[in-house]
Amino acid sequence: HDFNNLLTVINGYCHLVRSRLAEGGPEQRELDEIARAGDRASELTRQLLAFSRQQILEPRVLDLNAVVGAMERMLGRLIGADIELMFRAGEPLDPILADAGQMEQVLLNLIVNARDAMTQGGVITVETANIEVNASGTNFVVEGTAVEPARGPLARTPEVPAGRFVTLTVTDTGSGMDAETVSRIFEPFYTTKDVGHGTGLGLSTVHGIVSQSGGHVAVYSEPGLGARFRVYLPRTAERPQPAEAASSAEPPARGTETILAVDDDPLVLRLVSEILSLQGYTVLRAGNGQEALILLEDTNRRIDAMITDVVMPGWSGREVAHRLAGARSELPIVFMSGYLGEDSDMLGSLLGSRIAFVQKPFTPDLLLARVRDVLDGTASEAA
Repeated sequence: HDFNNLLTVINGYCHLVRSRLAEGGPEQRELDEIARAGDRASELTRQLLAFSRQQILEPRVLDLNAVVGAMERMLGRLIGADIELMFRAGEPLDPILADAGQMEQVLLNLIVNARDAMTQGGVITVETANIEVNASGTNFVVEGTAVEPARGPLARTPEVPAGRFVTLTVTDTGSGMDAETVSRIFEPFYTTKDVGHGTGLGLSTVHGIVSQSGGHVAVYSEPGLGARFRVYLPRTAERPQPAEAASSAEPPARGTETILAVDDDPLVLRLVSEILSLQGYTVLRAGNGQEALILLEDTNRRIDAMITDVVMPGWSGREVAHRLAGARSELPIVFMSGYLGEDSDMLGSLLGSRIAFVQKPFTPDLLLARVRDVLDGTASEAA
């Protein structure tokens, strides 16, 4: 929590200063290096949170084939010219309920792991399918009305419960792993790579994301025979919505509303206030939940939205939100946190058109976008 607060302040002010400099100048290039280092540190904390299953996921109905297809060109560039990348998409694929960004992270980490196992080149195969698992763990491939037993490695997965799943399978022709390595492969910081070549968080992050999404991961490998990872994701009866065309990046919208900012860390509170003030908002500050509630209970005071840390001494941001009543009961809220602990599942259930979440550390643009979303009642559409 404290580490993410520090990163929030470092990254936030770096982005603010950079935005005030002329494009292409030496100072801007130096700030870009600082920002890149901050982004790498932020990604490391996100991977730790993913492993510990403390991230807020924003699930929506997805076609896994669409997620994989959108990454195909990028993955081809990632693996290099000496490795062949093959895709086999199961059709028609059942929809899943998952966080699209996290599913991309799962695929990316599995591909990187496969690439690193093939220093002399080889083949990586990515497959999607509908899989029915029976009580004994036998896998059946379902294509339309046809059902047939799965063949080869992972034809049986007794550790996966019976049911119907959408699967993502990544197979490589690399060096393979012995039984001891397979038994430890999802442990955080466990790696067979040389020092300085990887954090040992890639596969543990996969395991954390998939588990938090209600799924399972199975692995089969032998020395000299490559490896196969299969991700099992529960299907949903809902249908995916057509993807909207991506719009070009636009500067964050300005606002004239009054925002109550709440955080027990004075550095974060000052940063949030400055980000909002620079975009035209009027900002009220509170250093804890009790101060926030005093301001909120003054019905003569205009407050259009609240942005609050989740984890604070005394009353948390969640408790402040629960104490809102009367005219403030529908107040738009942006929750922010670097570590949620046991509040993760609860907070995820609260998200909606006027309640959003932003993970620390965040960029000024992301914070401003979330504030604008809850004010406009479009937070659930932006998720």
